[in-house]
Amino acid sequence: MKGHHRMQLGLVGLGKMGFNMRERLRAHGHEVLGYDPRPEVTDVASLADLAAGLTAPRVVWVMVPSGQITRDTIAELAQVLDAGDLVIDGGNSRFTEDRPHADLLGAAGIGFLDCGVSGGVWGLESGYGLMVGGGESDVARALPIFDSLRPEGERADGYVHAGPVGAGHFAKMVHNGIEYGLMQAYAEGYELLEAEDLVTDVHGVLRAWTKGTVVRSWLLELLVKALAEDPEFAEISGYTQDSGEGRWTVEEAINHAVPAPVISAALFARFASRQSDSPAMKAVSALRNQFGGHAVQRVSESG
Repeated sequence: MKGHHRMQLGLVGLGKMGFNMRERLRAHGHEVLGYDPRPEVTDVASLADLAAGLTAPRVVWVMVPSGQITRDTIAELAQVLDAGDLVIDGGNSRFTEDRPHADLLGAAGIGFLDCGVSGGVWGLESGYGLMVGGGESDVARALPIFDSLRPEGERADGYVHAGPVGAGHFAKMVHNGIEYGLMQAYAEGYELLEAEDLVTDVHGVLRAWTKGTVVRSWLLELLVKALAEDPEFAEISGYTQDSGEGRWTVEEAINHAVPAPVISAALFARFASRQSDSPAMKAVSALRNQFGGHAVQRVSESG
């Protein structure tokens, strides 16, 4: 355990991430008061009770789904908190939401930080990668919390004050865009290995890449783990969701005229995964038939 300055923190949202963050912070000696609408996990009955249970000046970390739930939570916190308090949005909010939230809270004298958090369900044990946006004094105040959440070792290897309000969520958005591209590259490589009869141990090949090679990564380790658990991915549908950040990354690439062909292709591949029978591929097939007289596979023929 790091010998950090101990703090008191309010934590709103005790889902997979928030629940584990509460555990990690408590293990590091912080006092955490959690609020969640689900009575089985919450420490207090309401946001008003959360505010009442914390000693001013308060720090409240919001870890709820992005969009309307985050907006509603921050609006309510602006009512129940006081001047001098600090709110941190650690969810996956779009960076464009951060300035309005900072202004809303700022009108009541309440500080605001945005914090991109990476690490998923593994963060409890390994720590979370943190990207923070906001003012110096607000960041300094929350540093003991950030230090307990980030991985062990040098601070700069798992934590950054990326810039003013909005910078943290922008950095996390780009992080997730890169993640889309990496996952797609591994997935395409996996499919090609599977397609070749000469390769008799696909799982072994991927595993052999996990230590010494230039493509080694945590994502690769997770792919190897997933294949060990379900060798043919028999239990998994190919339908792939996108959480928003991939779309936002591509939109920002367009806004900044930054070429992002790999991230864009990875996003569109996810869209394609949802089409059991692609209209575009039907059109391509029909066109080939029109100009080349190629045989078209009728639906009835496809086993």
